[in-house]
Amino acid sequence: MILIDYNGIAIGNIVVQKIQVEENMIRHMILNSIRMYRQKFKEYGDVVIVADAGGNWRKDVYPEYKASRKKNRDASSIDWNEVFRITNMVRDEIEEHLPYRVLHVWGCEADDAIAQIAIETQEFGKYEEVMIVSADKDFAQLQMYPNIKQYSPMTKKFIKEENPRLFLESHILSGDNGDGVPNVLSDDKVFVEGRRQNVLSKKKKDALLEDPKSMGEEVYRNYLRNKKMIDLTECPDPIKQKIINTYESQDPTEKRGKILLYLVQKKCKLLVESAQEFL
Repeated sequence: MILIDYNGIAIGNIVVQKIQVEENMIRHMILNSIRMYRQKFKEYGDVVIVADAGGNWRKDVYPEYKASRKKNRDASSIDWNEVFRITNMVRDEIEEHLPYRVLHVWGCEADDAIAQIAIETQEFGKYEEVMIVSADKDFAQLQMYPNIKQYSPMTKKFIKEENPRLFLESHILSGDNGDGVPNVLSDDKVFVEGRRQNVLSKKKKDALLEDPKSMGEEVYRNYLRNKKMIDLTECPDPIKQKIINTYESQDPTEKRGKILLYLVQKKCKLLVESAQEFL
């Protein structure tokens, strides 16, 4: 199974490669990326496209989650409304015309869906090799399962983590600045109020790795906050079930005959000759 982080390959390329925000250009870039990863990792089996959806459950638990993202986008020169319009439209086109399952499940991020489907391969009768195509370092925690590997589209390298469990615990303690999750010594509002985090020294970190309760109730409360945001097994059970149901309800083989006509209609001339590489 090839699990492709849709937002990562779509939006990531626009930002890093400074691709022009134009419908045909972005469509071609997204489709060509999928074709390329389908060919590169075809021994892993079927492609699954996984996208972020609205109503993120994490914001209900921790309202400050990714709170600075909108502020940063407002300050950007990129027309983000147009970017999201195009990438959402292309995602829907892929779901209709390409022979892949597409997971876009209300209430969760792509991270949740990728993690849940990857973990499901551990169930009896479902084992298969999994390649996650994403630059998101959070997926390194899933390497505790030996059948799960990760490739970064940004660095063009495999992401390998020697000790996934230690990685996860360390990540929980340190937090994630990019997602607005502070370290366990800092309060919920530290980023949104523009304050500095309390310093998490190596000595304190080592003590907390031994026992998350070793520095008192407030720090342990922050540990649980961060675990909820970062540990990919923390997704609520009803959403996990919705992810599985969405995956199992789709039959991508029904769309195998639609690819060529779709590419022709969308004037993807450079991809028409490579239409078989999407299969």
